[in-house]
Amino acid sequence: MAFPIKVCAICSEEFELKPDKPGFANRCPECSAPESSDPVTKQRMDADERKNVSEANAARRQAMRELLYRKDS
Repeated sequence: MAFPIKVCAICSEEFELKPDKPGFANRCPECSAPESSDPVTKQRMDADERKNVSEANAARRQAMRELLYRKDS
């Protein structure tokens, strides 16, 4: 069975669209490889940083609550 021939949207090269090809269906494997290899950078936080973020979020919530629900007397 022959695979369909597609033209890459980036480099205009022809390629065979095979099943389980990584990336987009309109890009050749060379053009879609850099996008799939981008490292996911997620910084780890230690206990002190998590506590600081939690306290800051609590303070924000409290300030918003006071602004939204204050009674003008």
